[in-house]
Amino acid sequence: MPREGLPPGEAQLTSDIVAGSPNGLVGIVGENLRRLRTRRGLSLERLAKVSGVSRAMLGQIELGRSAPTINVLWKIAHSLDLPFSALISEAPTQDQAMVMRRSESKILLSQDGRFSSRALFPFDGERKVEFYELRLAGQAVAKSEAHAVGTTETIVVNRGQLEVEIHGRVHRLDVGDSVIFEADADHAYRNPGHDEGLYYLVMTYVESRL
Repeated sequence: MPREGLPPGEAQLTSDIVAGSPNGLVGIVGENLRRLRTRRGLSLERLAKVSGVSRAMLGQIELGRSAPTINVLWKIAHSLDLPFSALISEAPTQDQAMVMRRSESKILLSQDGRFSSRALFPFDGERKVEFYELRLAGQAVAKSEAHAVGTTETIVVNRGQLEVEIHGRVHRLDVGDSVIFEADADHAYRNPGHDEGLYYLVMTYVESRL
């Protein structure tokens, strides 16, 4: 796939709740990061070294004063050996059945508003999978950095078309088509159509991440 003119793929966390609110997505990320970091006995300095994210940025994230980009969250999650959703999900309830209302969903939105990702259930350390709803505007591109070795992605097209680029190859999908691939290399999604595409993504890990 030609690389000229592709958008940077850097996205900012957004929420329909005020970012500074303790119940907003930025607040949830900060609380989760502090809890997970201290559980592992890591100082901010140590986490900064292993993640490549500055100590100042980590501190601002924990305090809920900074909305990190998706790529920054991926770096933090990878350094903690956690799935991405561990940082953005509220703690699950103990009910045998869990209902997630659309209004309760945590949505990641790119800065230009052309790509969004919605976790379809809260993170649970016992699970080995994550389930997302993805939306990509016509002609838009979303890039993803490599995930941990052994991570696989399965994507099915619900509406529109999708091109998935991995290891230099482009796989074009139409409605009802699906693809599964090892996601331990940089990859990208492109909507070749003119209307918004709707896709479902299942990420599978080789072992429990917590």
